[in-house]
Amino acid sequence: MAMGKSYKIWHKVNGQGPYSVLLEQRNRDEALLFESLVIAALGSAEVEVVKKSYTKLSDAYGCLGVLLVSTGDGPLQYLVMVTGCVSVGKIGESEVFRINQTSFFPLRGPQTVEEERVTELRKLFNSGTFYFLWSSSEDSIDATLCTQKLQQNPGTDNRFFWNRLLHLPLQHYGIDCSHWLLRITCGSVEIRTVYAGHRQFKAAIFSRLSCERAGTRFNVRGVNDEGHVANFVETEQLIYGDQGDASAFLQTRGSVPLFWEQPGVQVGSHKVRFSRGPEASSPALERHLKLMQQRYHDTAIVNLLGLNMVGAKEGEASLSQLFQADQKRYYEAMPHIMFDYHQECKGGNLQNLSKLKQSLKPILDRHSFFLLKNQRVVSQQKGVVRTNCLDCLDRTNCVQTFIGLEMLALQLEALEPQTKPQTWTRFEEVFRAMWVNNGNEISKIYAGTGAIQGGSKIMDGARSAARTIQNNLLDSSKQEAFDLLIHGGTGNDFIFDLARSLLPPHWSVLPADILHGMCSRYSEFTEPQPIRVAVGTYNVNGGHHFRSVVYKDSTLADWLLDSPHQDSAAARSLVCLSEEQGWRTADIYAVGFEEIVDLNASNIMAASSENAKAWATELQKVLSRDRPFALLTYVQLVGVCLYVFIRPELAADVRDVATDSVKTGLGGATGNKGGVAVRFLLGNTSLCFVCSHFAAGQSQWAERNADYAEITRRICFPHGRKVEQHDFVFWCGDFNYRIDLDRDEVKEYVSLREWSSLLQYDQLKIQQAQGNTFVNYVEGEISFPPTYKYDLFSDDYDTSEKCRAPAWTDRVLFRKRRDHGHNPGRVAYYGRAELKQSDHRPVMAFIDIDILATRIDRARSVLEDVVGRLGPSDATVVVQVLGKSEEDEDQTSWADDEMVLTGMLTRVNQAAGDVLLIRFAHEGLLLTFRDGVAALAAVALSPLQINHLRLGLKLKTTDWPAAVARDFLLAAANTVPLFIPDGSVVPLESRTVDEDIRVLALLANQIQMSEGVFKSAPVTQSSRSPMMPRPPPPNSLALQQQQQQQQAKDWNVGNSAPPPVEPPPPAPPVQAPPVQAPPPVSRPLPPVPARSTVQASAVPSAPPVVPVREAQPSNGISTASQPPQSFNVVRAPPPIPARNLPPVPPRTAK
Repeated sequence: MAMGKSYKIWHKVNGQGPYSVLLEQRNRDEALLFESLVIAALGSAEVEVVKKSYTKLSDAYGCLGVLLVSTGDGPLQYLVMVTGCVSVGKIGESEVFRINQTSFFPLRGPQTVEEERVTELRKLFNSGTFYFLWSSSEDSIDATLCTQKLQQNPGTDNRFFWNRLLHLPLQHYGIDCSHWLLRITCGSVEIRTVYAGHRQFKAAIFSRLSCERAGTRFNVRGVNDEGHVANFVETEQLIYGDQGDASAFLQTRGSVPLFWEQPGVQVGSHKVRFSRGPEASSPALERHLKLMQQRYHDTAIVNLLGLNMVGAKEGEASLSQLFQADQKRYYEAMPHIMFDYHQECKGGNLQNLSKLKQSLKPILDRHSFFLLKNQRVVSQQKGVVRTNCLDCLDRTNCVQTFIGLEMLALQLEALEPQTKPQTWTRFEEVFRAMWVNNGNEISKIYAGTGAIQGGSKIMDGARSAARTIQNNLLDSSKQEAFDLLIHGGTGNDFIFDLARSLLPPHWSVLPADILHGMCSRYSEFTEPQPIRVAVGTYNVNGGHHFRSVVYKDSTLADWLLDSPHQDSAAARSLVCLSEEQGWRTADIYAVGFEEIVDLNASNIMAASSENAKAWATELQKVLSRDRPFALLTYVQLVGVCLYVFIRPELAADVRDVATDSVKTGLGGATGNKGGVAVRFLLGNTSLCFVCSHFAAGQSQWAERNADYAEITRRICFPHGRKVEQHDFVFWCGDFNYRIDLDRDEVKEYVSLREWSSLLQYDQLKIQQAQGNTFVNYVEGEISFPPTYKYDLFSDDYDTSEKCRAPAWTDRVLFRKRRDHGHNPGRVAYYGRAELKQSDHRPVMAFIDIDILATRIDRARSVLEDVVGRLGPSDATVVVQVLGKSEEDEDQTSWADDEMVLTGMLTRVNQAAGDVLLIRFAHEGLLLTFRDGVAALAAVALSPLQINHLRLGLKLKTTDWPAAVARDFLLAAANTVPLFIPDGSVVPLESRTVDEDIRVLALLANQIQMSEGVFKSAPVTQSSRSPMMPRPPPPNSLALQQQQQQQQAKDWNVGNSAPPPVEPPPPAPPVQAPPVQAPPPVSRPLPPVPARSTVQASAVPSAPPVVPVREAQPSNGISTASQPPQSFNVVRAPPPIPARNLPPVPPRTAK
């Protein structure tokens, strides 16, 4: 049976009620209802009743899921449907389809204005690079698995499951996604039929692009902290016979696993810049190689980068050499073949690939290929070749084609012995053409154009020009679409950002209320660890003078290392004094420079990076005098440059390094003034370092205030992180704040060393006290002379014509986020050094702070408690008449009495908040609330006396932790090894997730055994980790808005400018709100509708079972059977302003 448009979308636009969408699927009795951010499965009888008020919206081939996007107006959901696709071919009983048209239906209503990033995501889906498999007779083949893994049936590989986040909303509501949603993969698929005598074969190239580090060419390069690389593609060369036999050979490609980029406008040749130092990149490279060994058993690297250290390929050669050196350090036995493709195959001379063949032959013989004959596995592939060039596109395509064709002869011989020469030629022509097409498709995803083949100079030139336009003008929007699909539309929310820093990566898929509950109790599962941070600033007056020619004994070590131990040159020592005097050396050094280049016109337009590189080398040499330090990263904006160094042993705990810069010169047009910033996570604490150069001039304090505000406002890191969203911010630089006294008065105070008196006239202190700049920042005690302005190589203040008054222009300040631990930070030392090669003196501060380290076992205990206290995700309560038999009596007949129904709804609404959805089912009246806490509050009313009836309220779902476990399965790194030798034990990537699932399984069984009652231990109250009960929900939208405005007002009063970026949400509850109802609120109640005479269950009686892997303990997620269910829904985030009590669905009279 051919695939058709088996989905129908209906909608109901009602000015009086909420917008509603109904989704039907051919050959399925039930339908899905989307209303008020709630999703419910309706039975056939209910569909017949409610469908009369709906109008048809569209037909579709399939459903990809629900996209959740955070907006200023609250959460916005889109139902994503496949409305156009084309068949690529069949593999066995499964047919492969390429998506070429999708439609996004806003669930708020057709009048919703679509965001630009949603539009870009639709363009991405419609680009023809996404595929799914479909079968009419049986379950289709899993598109995420290669042929060899299909024989093991390990389950979906999340690396290639691109729309898994779109499955989450339905999964939260208890919908069985396998019946409703497609699984899609991104890459390239081509299938052709080849005849060999009387036999028919299917020849195919199947490429799967990993979503672990997805993006475009110049936005995503190298590796990330988890060891995942950009443009990682698993390409399979397949041959299927007409007798059920098959052969497959697998190759991989991926970016060089180091932290590197190609910044600036990308035209022609592109210089490579290392975004982290070599030592800081090593942990991520080790993780990547470890993953390759775990996933593919035996990996051989083919490195096609240039080796010439002179000229345009210098960056490639540096990258290649560092890759090889680090790889040998961690996996010396792993083959690493260096093959300079451009040098060896210059002018299209592909004959020299025979040199590569000699090196690869023993490796390919050892790896072999997969062969299935007579339903029996004859051989398995035991490893893969990992090929890379700079982009992993053009050169990689040629070499993978060469390797694939070399293995093709062996595959054919194994499938069809004594293959005729003409048959081999036919297969070679087909596969060669498919490999070319495969290269073009992979290139379109990553670079925006087809591959540059080297065959036609005109075509290659046109594609190169198109790439330049695409990469520089359009890729940023395309990258937003990738991020929206892979990371979700809530990535900029403060609570999700905080959860990313405190919790394991796979926990980020949990619902917002669970994440908030975890983050609000972070002190229960984190431990403080002391760390010392050294922050220095130095305006070097345009040069790279590491030493003074006159004062030869003065070095940078006097400033960076020895400044706490000396007040004069005579006190210096070549031996570190830290151990002798009990001084603890710093763990992190942040060193900022101003005027690192001359601020002339040429440098302002295009600053040289030579000085910055020279300073980096010199700084690392000096800092490593007593103990080694590694360069983490540095960032330059014309003359402002900031370096961050760390102890090498800390490199493995560093994550999410990012940089940014802001120009403030000439109104933001030039970089002669401005600021640069570096942020990263150390352990589970976010640190941000800023170095800036503010406007000069004695009386320009207002401009300096404006520079501070502009830099704070405009610096933005990935995921929308702002400066003041970090746990600690360290800000250094030449702030140029002066002293409001004339020169002679200042010099008089300096001669008397009356620092406190002089500081009363310091512009920075004055403006900070008035709340105009650096609010909530702390500075150490100033007990040293002003640092500006000196005559060069002299101890005399300015004697030029201008005779500038001395001032403390060079400063170091820091701030701590108010809810991060107990230690506010302590300044261990704050002073200056006597380096005289500039008109400024350098300043150094040593600051002691605590960073947090998460203990996963404690976090699991807190997760148990939070999940249990938040209640079921469907937020649904069953209302029944006590004393009636569920099997023999209609449990909803009592609702025919309008007074009883109105009284019950009023009582429930007052105690638990608004009811979002009312449903009739055989087991009783179903009420869906805003969240699980409201459902628990409603159940606390049971038994409820309304007139002459006693009503019982109970939870519809009593094993809600099982739903959280299913969320973990979607986010887990669950790749099964390609090959496992007999008798060997391979550690699974998912072992951490399996333990999380085991904990939740036990909790689910415990709650279900106690009939939906969660028995928790008392929570230890803490001033910094509150878990206080939430007050009863407001009964009107006006009251909600009033409370939100008051919260924003309170936050603004207690925090610093600019406007807050981390508004604290209300703490999640630990128990149901009190049962006592507030004073009655008069509100209109809906009329009691008629009901159907047929009460049918909408979904099967058994709840969805969490899949269990072989490595999972026996006490998994499976739970005892539940009463028949009518539908599953989940909580809907507040507010729902359309109504207080929902309309009761129609039903026919008895």
